[in-house]
Amino acid sequence: MRERGFRAFWLLCGLPAMLVLTMLLALDTGATTVHLRDLWHCATGAQGQAAHLVLWGIRGPRIAMACLTGAALAVAGTIMQGLFRNPLADPGLAGVSSAAALATACVIVLGGAWQWVTGLGMWAIPCAGIAGSFAGMGLLYFFATRGGVTSITAMLLAGVAFGAFSGALTGILIFRADDTALRDLTFWTMGSFSGATWSGVGLLVPFLLVAGGLAIHLATPLNVMLLNEHNAQLMGYPVERIKSLSMLAVACATGPTVSLVGAIGFVGVVVPHLVRLMVGPDHRVVLPASAILGATLLTGADTMARTLASPAEIPVGIVTALLGTPAFVWLLARSHRTGVS
Repeated sequence: MRERGFRAFWLLCGLPAMLVLTMLLALDTGATTVHLRDLWHCATGAQGQAAHLVLWGIRGPRIAMACLTGAALAVAGTIMQGLFRNPLADPGLAGVSSAAALATACVIVLGGAWQWVTGLGMWAIPCAGIAGSFAGMGLLYFFATRGGVTSITAMLLAGVAFGAFSGALTGILIFRADDTALRDLTFWTMGSFSGATWSGVGLLVPFLLVAGGLAIHLATPLNVMLLNEHNAQLMGYPVERIKSLSMLAVACATGPTVSLVGAIGFVGVVVPHLVRLMVGPDHRVVLPASAILGATLLTGADTMARTLASPAEIPVGIVTALLGTPAFVWLLARSHRTGVS
């Protein structure tokens, strides 16, 4: 127990330092030669306009968006794994991300015929993704709740069904899309931070603050839920309220990020499990450590995505899939050997 606490202490001290180093490396790396020493000059106005544009207008919001997205997906995955008591669960199981993707695809393919889409302009896709995520969460609860009791098993099965149905509808939209919409939709489904802006970061922050606050509130209840729902009720915890708040946190973390940057896989399932292997199942440690590690890994993956084929750019979803698939297979093999379910 003391050894686990010692490892948790050093992990929570070392991960922020790793995140800072990764962010500095990302700022210093790119197709345009602009170095970290130019940061101060840009802040004081002593550096040229080109360096200021690259560091603060392009790389800055992109790194911020990658950090927030990685943290959000990792926290959502941690909550899902704690709620379902399954270390291989991820936000996609709830169908929330699929609903957000479907709503976003509707706007990309059909939005030209809708007046409200034209009125919202650049905010149409984020708003649609956010609305879709919360609509998906509401439908999931409607089908999984009977007599005021929400079944975790029914929620899991309904989430899988909703995800498959949303994927089918998205496929129909892809089939009827024109060349421009098809290209936009294809690149969106692979995930990218190329369109990140400070206004997009500002839109994401309020939702992530809500998700983070809920995650802090849920840390201890999720520890109790790891036993079973009956024991949690005997200890005085409001089990149904924990379930609803957990799903609300997942929706707040997943929906906005999916709508802004596209579908990015494996972060939500791999990162929490890696942290849990190092420090154990205590969500008071796993949640903040997963957030920081998720931010670090996705920032590093985005740096690789924009430098490996420079000056071209690889969608970050491809990079996370290439890196995440071996890790996921290893986790599956390890779970099979140790009997984890």
